[in-house]
Amino acid sequence: MRLLSPLRKALLAGVCAAATFVSASASAATLKIGYSDWPGWVAWQVAIDKGWLKEAGVDADFQWFDYSASLDAFSAHKLDAVMATNGDALVTGANGHKGEMILVTDYSDGNDMVVAQPGITDMQGLKGKSVAVEEGLVDHLLLLKGLEKAGMSEKDVKLVNTKTNETPQVLASGEVAAVAAWQPNAGQALHMVPGARPVFTSHEAPGLIYDTIVVDPQSLHDNRDQWQRLVGVWDHVVTYINDPKTQPDALRIMATRTGVSPDTYKRFLKGTHLLTLSDDKSVFTKKDGLDSLYGSSTISDAFNVRYGVYKTPQNIDSYIDPSFVNAVVK
Repeated sequence: MRLLSPLRKALLAGVCAAATFVSASASAATLKIGYSDWPGWVAWQVAIDKGWLKEAGVDADFQWFDYSASLDAFSAHKLDAVMATNGDALVTGANGHKGEMILVTDYSDGNDMVVAQPGITDMQGLKGKSVAVEEGLVDHLLLLKGLEKAGMSEKDVKLVNTKTNETPQVLASGEVAAVAAWQPNAGQALHMVPGARPVFTSHEAPGLIYDTIVVDPQSLHDNRDQWQRLVGVWDHVVTYINDPKTQPDALRIMATRTGVSPDTYKRFLKGTHLLTLSDDKSVFTKKDGLDSLYGSSTISDAFNVRYGVYKTPQNIDSYIDPSFVNAVVK
């Protein structure tokens, strides 16, 4: 699934220099959109293959990336838009290229998880033990939320800073009591350690991790009609994926794009809660808490500052544009 979230500080070091580049959107009528392997983003492949974007009058060039590379390309002004978590939208903006979130495709609904060794049945069972997580990334935030819900804090565990793609091997080595990771790494950890189990997942914190379309402001200005039409296609995509009659074809399309079987992709899809435009209207309502993009992003911002992903708290309102969803859903 997502290969990196948020961007590592090392990657961000060169982003500020990229801000001097001329935005690709200023001279290109075609919308250049970066997307990667997360169900809420691969969902757009259905619209691409079915020709719905062209039917809606959208001239879009969807470009396939590893997640970190897509954020890098957006930061370098090589894309008009990128599919990113709300926390990563803040990271790219704080370090060089600010975009605006105009659509929330989904929220993580179980694909991000804390996986514990056999015999540990809940978060309380981790007290005083070591937990491997890539510090400063999104599942570090998930771990903190899980500890909070268990009446604990980060001080109650020993963090072992570990690259997310190495967490399955670290759990299997027996060096830690648990790991925090997203799919497919979490699934690999469960497979490599028989009897291991999730003790906390993003299903228990809906809205902690929103997945969005982040668009360059100049492109929004120059191509507003096209972006509006693209947003208008989204409900067609969600309906096609969720309808039992058409879901097999949707899964075939999505699985083909990612190189796995439809059955495998169906399991990933279950951990992703796709949002309709009506759902988005509620999510784009300004309020505190995880059921709002504003509230969730405020939490992500505080986390990013606390762990040095960037130094200055961001103006959350400036990253969110609800007008495109509101134009469709009255």
